[in-house]
Amino acid sequence: MIDATPLLKIAARRRLKALQAQDPAETQAAELMKLLRWARDTAFGRAHGFSNLRTVADFQRAVPIRSYEDFWSDWWQKPFPKHRNITSPGKTTWFAVTSGTTSGATKYIPVTDRMVAANKRAAIDVVTHHLANHPDSRPLSGRTFMMGGSTDLVEEAPGVFSGDLSGIAIKTQSLWTKPYAWPPTETALLEDWQEKLDRFVEDGFEQNIAIWTGVPSWMLILLERMQEVSDGRQPFPNLELLIHGGVAWDLYRERFAPFLKQTGVATREVYPASEGFIAVADRADGEGLRLIIDNGIFFEFVPLAELGSDNPTRHWAGTIEPGIDYAVVLSSCAGLYAYLLGDTVRFVDTSPPRLLITGRTSYMLSAFGEHLIGSEIERAVNVAAQAQSVQIIEFSVGPVLSEGTGGKGGHVYIVETGNAADAGKLSADIDRALCQANDDYRAHRSGGTGMEAPVVRLVPEGSFRHWMASKGKLGGQHKVPRVISDPAKFAAMLDDFDRIAADQRR
Repeated sequence: MIDATPLLKIAARRRLKALQAQDPAETQAAELMKLLRWARDTAFGRAHGFSNLRTVADFQRAVPIRSYEDFWSDWWQKPFPKHRNITSPGKTTWFAVTSGTTSGATKYIPVTDRMVAANKRAAIDVVTHHLANHPDSRPLSGRTFMMGGSTDLVEEAPGVFSGDLSGIAIKTQSLWTKPYAWPPTETALLEDWQEKLDRFVEDGFEQNIAIWTGVPSWMLILLERMQEVSDGRQPFPNLELLIHGGVAWDLYRERFAPFLKQTGVATREVYPASEGFIAVADRADGEGLRLIIDNGIFFEFVPLAELGSDNPTRHWAGTIEPGIDYAVVLSSCAGLYAYLLGDTVRFVDTSPPRLLITGRTSYMLSAFGEHLIGSEIERAVNVAAQAQSVQIIEFSVGPVLSEGTGGKGGHVYIVETGNAADAGKLSADIDRALCQANDDYRAHRSGGTGMEAPVVRLVPEGSFRHWMASKGKLGGQHKVPRVISDPAKFAAMLDDFDRIAADQRR
């Protein structure tokens, strides 16, 4: 295999120079105008007068914010799977199949050829920023291991396919990247995640893997399984770059630390979605992810406090402010316009825009008026775990209402640990951290009059894996839901874990 890193470094230097010259507001306004010209003759473009829109303000007046459900019912469902000139020009060949982690509802997200090309450019950006921080690295000296879901696609209509986004990426990969890609097709097509893991373990020691990308939870499972059978061999000894995204890294950083220290592997966080590639870390770990502002997506940001109001403020690159929790809204070359993504972010810089992912719009707990966001909950769990050196493997939290009258209740945390833990101390430390971080939570916990103290329910190691398997969501891009805001759904989850515990005792 030819080490193409020298060519990549030339392209990276050019890209970095272009990034340094960008003005965020000008770049994003130009990106929006490109999208409007591109889609003006589609059914959606004609209905919203794209030909007459000249400014960001024009667009915001003409196109209301919509959720996936709005797009599906109003524009996509009736012609599906034969989309032609609906929200994007020409025929839509690909649909990424995804689901809301808490809702479980299957979604079909259009993926146009333009979006395929945009995702490829974003992947180059990831390695570009890696090289800027690690100029001696050789990321194309070996293969890239994309630890995704099954690459098998369903033919919904002649020439129209749906499936996991990683499957679409494999089917549309550029010829020059194929020699660098791993695993082979026969492994990538496997539906059974346990069988796929076995194959990864079996073949992984023999492969020259330079880049490894995936969801940290599943990457860690594979790494631990490889270490169990290593017989002195080092998993991925030539690894240069570990790319992670999809879930908060803080929960996994400590467990990856021995491997990273031993190998000297660099990490880089990314923010991908089925709807488009949003951002990538351009600096060190924890310093924010740089918004990709010139790649077929126009971004808007609605203050979380205004989400759901009749006329929310729609900020963009020209008006964003640091320190505010925003819901992400995007318009893209996949044929999405003012689309509510479902994620929440907070900016740490505005020029260039760098953000922290703070959670999901659905990942909020406010059954009792406590208004907790996902990042506050995850931070509190991490603080509590560190206080007693507990290794958190996975956790989920949800509201539980008291059986009596008055609407009182509290939060129950289902927590899987890798070592011994004191549930009572975890509960007290989580409670204390949340009281310090959130005024509404502290007010509702004051004197125990509004909310009861949180309860930590420890479950045996492997419990979350069993639960995900029972839902058909092992591996790939599937993630454990951190927050279940619906009391009925969370009660069902608790029942599931009761059955799993009973099975494990047998």
